[in-house]
Amino acid sequence: MNLLEQLIGQLACALPGATRIFHQHKLDFCCGGHKSLREAAEKRGVNPQVLLDALQPLQTVDSSDRDWRTAPASELIEYILRRFHERHREEIPELIRLARRVEQVHGERPDCPTGLADHLEAMFQELLSHMMKEEQVLFPMLLDGHDRLAKSPIAVMRFEHDQHGEALARLESLTDDITAPADACNTWRALYAGLRQLREDLMQHIHLENNVLFLNAEQFN
Repeated sequence: MNLLEQLIGQLACALPGATRIFHQHKLDFCCGGHKSLREAAEKRGVNPQVLLDALQPLQTVDSSDRDWRTAPASELIEYILRRFHERHREEIPELIRLARRVEQVHGERPDCPTGLADHLEAMFQELLSHMMKEEQVLFPMLLDGHDRLAKSPIAVMRFEHDQHGEALARLESLTDDITAPADACNTWRALYAGLRQLREDLMQHIHLENNVLFLNAEQFN
């Protein structure tokens, strides 16, 4: 689709991660969501091509449907780092910002996800710690072929994955299973679109580690 002719409010809701780009360029996707991306860019004096270059990767189909069970550990680890670790670091801060905005503007409503921003902040800190352990300890161990030595770190990572699952359940309870009210503004809808993507990404991330990467390494223990 021609992104420049799409309404910026619709793009904010349809492309998780788009609001981060709009925020960087000071494009109003909430109250100004009825404008096309081209109109919004022209109003702010932003080069449309810069926006296209940033938004188009959000549409890219990645390798998530590939059968990773027979892939080398090095290839799977590289994919996990690029597809999940980098994306979590880029996108969760924007979700926290959106959540705080929703709570500030709509805090008086009974259906406002009060406490969501703080919960996302806690999730992010736990994920940062978890990913650092993988990047600095477990993944180098697996890349060096020390699968037998990885038994204990893998057990720790599996335990922390269970905690991430509990955090997702809490997120769902705060957001009515990530379902926005019918009259939600664009910021609220964009937030929930991003949360749905986060849930999908985190579940796929944990699946590939628990059921493929870790399982393959444990065969040598």
